[in-house]
Parts: sequence; C-alpha cells; structure tokens
Amino acid sequence: MNHSLTRRHFLQNCSTGLGAMWLAAQGHTWGAALDRAGRGPLTPVAPHHRPKARRVIFLHMAGAPSHLELFDYKPELNKHNGQECPESFLKGKRFAFIQGVPKLLGSQFPFERHGQSGAWVSDRLPYFSQLVDEVCFLKGMHTEQFNHAPAQLAMHTGYSTLGYPSMGAWVTYGLGSESENLPGFIVLLSGGKTPDAGKSGWGAGFLPSVYQGVQCRSKGDPVLYLADPAGISRDLRRDSLDALTMLNQKAYEDFGDPETLTRMAQYETAFRMQVSAAAAFDLSQEPETVKSAYGVQPGAESFANNCLMARRLAERGVRFIQLFHWGWDSHGAAESESLNSGFVRQCRDVDRPMSALLMDLKQRGLLDDTLVVWSGEFGRTPMSENRAGMPPKFPGRDHNPGGFTLWMAGGGVRPGVSFGGTDDLGYEAVEGRTSVHDLQATILHLLGFDHKRLTYPYQGLDQRLTNITKPSRVIREVLA
Repeated sequence: MNHSLTRRHFLQNCSTGLGAMWLAAQGHTWGAALDRAGRGPLTPVAPHHRPKARRVIFLHMAGAPSHLELFDYKPELNKHNGQECPESFLKGKRFAFIQGVPKLLGSQFPFERHGQSGAWVSDRLPYFSQLVDEVCFLKGMHTEQFNHAPAQLAMHTGYSTLGYPSMGAWVTYGLGSESENLPGFIVLLSGGKTPDAGKSGWGAGFLPSVYQGVQCRSKGDPVLYLADPAGISRDLRRDSLDALTMLNQKAYEDFGDPETLTRMAQYETAFRMQVSAAAAFDLSQEPETVKSAYGVQPGAESFANNCLMARRLAERGVRFIQLFHWGWDSHGAAESESLNSGFVRQCRDVDRPMSALLMDLKQRGLLDDTLVVWSGEFGRTPMSENRAGMPPKFPGRDHNPGGFTLWMAGGGVRPGVSFGGTDDLGYEAVEGRTSVHDLQATILHLLGFDHKRLTYPYQGLDQRLTNITKPSRVIREVLA
C-alpha cells in the first residue's frame, strides 16, 4: 500500500476528506453513480415496462444507400429527369460535394408494388420484395449530419461527436446478456472497410468498458488470440485466471475502481469464449440448404456469412448484434461508386442474405422477439452530383440528410405498413418526420425502456442515448 499510495490517493482518502469534498463538488463519482443507481456497475437495469423485443440485429449499410433507387418511388422526379435543379433546393443548403447548379436525376431502376401492402420496391431487391409484408418502412427519416462519420455516430450514439456510448452499449447496460459464454454486444464487418465512424460506432463511451461491442470475424478465428498458446493447457489457463482474479478483487477492494470489475468480467468471458465462440461461429454446422438460402461463401468475410452468424448469435442469447456493410457511397466519381455498377453489386450482395435472415428468424420463432433494423446513415440527393461544378463520369448522388428510408421487422413493430414520406422529388421528409433520436427512443421502448429514464450520470448530467438536448419521441404509429 505504501508503494501504491499516491498524492491523488492521499487527497481522496485522508481524514480531512479533501478528495471526497472535491469529487462531490464535481457532481459525479463512481461511488455516487453506484449509490444513485443502488447497484454495482455491472448489474443490468430492470426494464421499465414489458418488452416486445429481447434482442436487436442492426444491419447498417455504411455509406448510405440511395432510397430513390430502392424504396422511395418518385414518378415526379423521373418526369423532370435532366432538368436543372430548382434554386430552392440549393439555397442555404450544405453539401458534401455538389457545386454550381446540378441536374435532377430520375431513378435508375424500375419500381413495382409488392405484397398485400402494395409497397414500392425497385427491381434491385428481388428477394426482399417478396417479404415487404413482414417489414415496416420508415420513409420520413432525417438527420442533421451530412458527412459519413458524424452521421454514423449520430445514428448509433445519439451524438455526432466522439466519446458517447453506442446504442448496443446502452442496451447491454440496461439488459445485460442472456448468454454466459458470449459477449452481450457483438459487431461483424463486411465490405472490405471499417465504417467511417470507426470503432466509436460500437464503443462504450463513458459507460463501463464491459459494455462496448466486441468485434468478431466470420473468417478465421472469430476473435484474435482466442486459442491457448502452445504448451498452455486449459487447466493451467484456469489456474492463472483464478490467481489474477484474486489480485484484481483485492485491487478493487482497495481502490474501488469499477474498471477493475470490468476487466475481471472480460477475462472470464474470454475464457468461456474459447469453447463457445468457436462453436457459435462455425458455419459448417449449418445444413447446406440453409447456407444456400443465405448465399454463404465458405472462408469469406461477407455480408451473407455475417447474416447467418447473426441468426446463430441471436439463438445463443447475444443481446445486440450489429452488422456494418461498407460500400454504399454512390457519388458517381468512379465506376465502383456509380448507381449503375457499384450500387448494383451492393444490392446483389445484401438482397438474398437479409431476406434469408428474416425468413430464418421467422421459421425458428425468433422474429417475434428479435428486432431487425436496416438503415444507412442518411439518404441521397434527387439531383446528380456536380463535383467541382461538373457532372460526374457515372450516375451518382450526393449526401442528403433531409430524407431517407429505413425498415424494421419483428420485435413488436407493425408488419406491412409504411410510415412517413418525402416530398414529390424525394428530397425532404415532409410526412411523419422521424429523427434518429426518435428511432433510438422507439428501439429502447420495444426493449422495455423509457428512453428518458435509461440514464447514466456523467459530467454532472444524467446522460442518455437519445441526446438530452434534442427532442425525441417513441414512434407509436409503427408499434404492433
């Protein structure tokens, strides 16, 4: 203790209470957080009402797919294709790349109505178009951010700046994990690149770090260094971990740092994952008919593999499963990001797997209590991108925070309905305007939480996912 005693520890623990007085003046300490919550830092919060969903699978299309080529049919836009963009569309607006006066760009693909609901879907999603009666469309989505990283952060953390907990972290903070052998929050990537927001999109922010997402892989070992080193037996690893736990427990009793508890919990989870994770991520256990339905590619880190993995993780009690599929940034500056080439490949990569995931969950009785969300971070402009005042080499659209479409399925949402809408040209959300904070409030509601009451004290405020400075509401129009 003499060796570990520092000036900071002296000020905190001395008999005059200088440290305690200073910390109390700051409005937040770990001790205060535990007293106010009446629980340990790793104990889940009790839901505020009966939940409809027990878990979430969030399919994020990083780069923002064009709603005008997928779900938002705009014949008026097609009618004015090639005409100069109205001045009202440009005045006072900020764009990522558009300069000068661009031309309106009609949808590049034909649309048809599908299902009993009559939902409009383009021919780019032939598998998904057969399942429109299973999903609920939110067509009045909008955001305040027009660049990828801030918009992705806003979608997943409620804030456009770094340092805030992600949605998955909030959910596992509130509900914990149903699995003893796997993390409560798992992240899977595909598309060849990490999303622009980076790991902050699944970070824990100011919550205890045990709630951050664990990035796993569908190719090779699911987690690096999962196997025991050569010459280290399972029993020896157990004995070593027990000894380390005793030391960490003593450190926690001496200093009370809850991050010590987090480290202990993570070590235990990692030990159990050595057995359970390998089985959970082993797609060879699936029948060929199931792998074929998803379009699984053995040994690849693909969206199809990740969708099947998501179903397997949902079965095993993982609370929040977040898939990022990168490559949807269709500016038209190159063939790989054009609407008539790169965008087509992206649609082909996701259509079959996401449709198979919905059907697989339904057939196994998991869709009723699993909320599936599909979204980008914003929409795309109804005008062609005019980079440096010149039209693009290929058809493409700039970023559009004013309006976009996402869909949800299962977990207590009304199937076969569409809520909200954009204007005649698909530029701005005008009906049923829904912010990303409204979406977050609705997801928490379906999981049993009042978004205003699921809070955590930090920097003198009771922080929450839905952003304490922004208005938000539960979208009750889409609840079953």
